[in-house]
Amino acid sequence: MALSGEEFDVIVVGAGIMGSSTAYQLAKRGQKTLLLEQFDFLHHRGSSHGESRTIRATYPEEYYFPMVIESYKLWEEAESQIGYKVYFKAGHLDMGDSHDKNIRGIIQTCHKHSVLHEVLDRRQVADKFSGRFDIPENWIAVFTEYGGVIKPTKAVSMFQALAFQRGAVLRDCTEVKDIKKDNGIKGGVWVYTSNGEKFWGKKCVVTVGAWTRKLVKRVSGVELPIQPLETTVCYWRIKEGNEEKYAIGGDFPTFACYGEPYIYGTPSLEYPGLIKVAVHGGYPCDEDKRPWGPGMGLGSLKETVEERMSGLVDSGAPVATQLCMYSMTPDEDFVIDFLGGEFGKDVVMGGGFSGHGFKMGPVVGRILADLVLTGEAKGVELKHFRIQRFEENPLGNVKDF
Repeated sequence: MALSGEEFDVIVVGAGIMGSSTAYQLAKRGQKTLLLEQFDFLHHRGSSHGESRTIRATYPEEYYFPMVIESYKLWEEAESQIGYKVYFKAGHLDMGDSHDKNIRGIIQTCHKHSVLHEVLDRRQVADKFSGRFDIPENWIAVFTEYGGVIKPTKAVSMFQALAFQRGAVLRDCTEVKDIKKDNGIKGGVWVYTSNGEKFWGKKCVVTVGAWTRKLVKRVSGVELPIQPLETTVCYWRIKEGNEEKYAIGGDFPTFACYGEPYIYGTPSLEYPGLIKVAVHGGYPCDEDKRPWGPGMGLGSLKETVEERMSGLVDSGAPVATQLCMYSMTPDEDFVIDFLGGEFGKDVVMGGGFSGHGFKMGPVVGRILADLVLTGEAKGVELKHFRIQRFEENPLGNVKDF
């Protein structure tokens, strides 16, 4: 246990997937690391819990592709160190109108990065997946081998265990109320908790998910456009006799339907006989005063389950739901940057992962560790993730899709 007043090389605030993977990266490099979490470890109040997350490399924004590819390697590296699996392989299928700019952007990303891919029409999709998908005549689909499912709670636990094995100190139920620059001779920062403790670190990393906007404003005065959303994950019953057709480990892929709304799904894994199909999005909420449901309307989701899944999945209603939070930026791109101001490069933050960051948790941890230790991150272009982009344009990065 860390004692009040104890000194560390780096203090990581927030122990979801991003903070836990960062703590692992720091401890692996011999840094005396403190990982602080405001709630219980592995709690269900944020964005890093639950039973499954999709991993996919096909983005219309081509700058995510190298990050996902590195994450695949880092997931497998961490699995080999801990001795159990959190990542399960699958292909991935993106579907949408043939003129949809997202679908066209995905194809361009595949070309740019020399990714083997198949562009399929309605008949070819039906043939490839033995009738389990049905798309309209004016749609196309893009298939690659870069899909898969990650077990999120187990994955967070894995990185916490690996960090602990390498000497990191882990503290939960420890809410951080403030971070202040030490203006004395030794510099660094002081991290203050709501129970009256304080810890000193040469450096600090802030990864507090949906609480990012509040904490960053309190600490630095910077107002980040990161909006928490409450989202509902839905599980649907596969009709009797078809369960094996949708199970992980076969040829059924993770998938996404582009349009309004964007709908995604994973093979059956966590609940036998059920398949996850859900909407990317949700309702704005206060992370400390959540409605905890009732969730969004199911009209478009029921329609997708009925029509895209060829009638083999019961579209009457989901048989199970789970709640989660997103931390949305206006452009749905991450925020990975130095906090700046009086902190200079002593405080680094990662946030605004906008409902699609979990898959990249390992590479984000590597990047945040690089930034806080060396002032730069190798092999990744961070201009898309800078805080300054919102000063230049309140909507962030300009996209034509």
